[in-house]
Amino acid sequence: MRDEELRQAIELLFFAYRDFTGEADAILRDYEFGRAHHRVIYFIGRNPEITVTQLLVILKITKQSLARVLGQLLYEGFVEQKTDAADRRRRLHVLTQKGAELDSRLTTRQSHLIASAYATAGSQAIGGFRQILRSIINQEDREYVDSFFDDGLSK
Repeated sequence: MRDEELRQAIELLFFAYRDFTGEADAILRDYEFGRAHHRVIYFIGRNPEITVTQLLVILKITKQSLARVLGQLLYEGFVEQKTDAADRRRRLHVLTQKGAELDSRLTTRQSHLIASAYATAGSQAIGGFRQILRSIINQEDREYVDSFFDDGLSK
């Protein structure tokens, strides 16, 4: 590929990310939350009973950063902790009703953006788009991400 084509792809990613996160950022501001809060809410919603260790693997943030964000979400009633029956030292995290409602608001808006883009690009483009995104993810995380999908994303 030519340098100019690569730069165009980089710019498209920057603009797409800006618009993908823009509406969510506006909602999050109402709660005085940031993108880290959004990611924690999203992945707890996607993985009920997730542990801190699992969140750290997914988010690749420091334990201190996660503790600050998760602590606020727990305190404000968006997330709750449960004790793991198999290992009483381990804490499992789930969204409360309040957290699930916020997750739904954020995810619904972003889902509409993705659905609209898919409709515009056509169904033949979806597989290629997903494969490009997957290929940008580092190898270690790519295997982890693949475990979420049973539809041949990694193929």
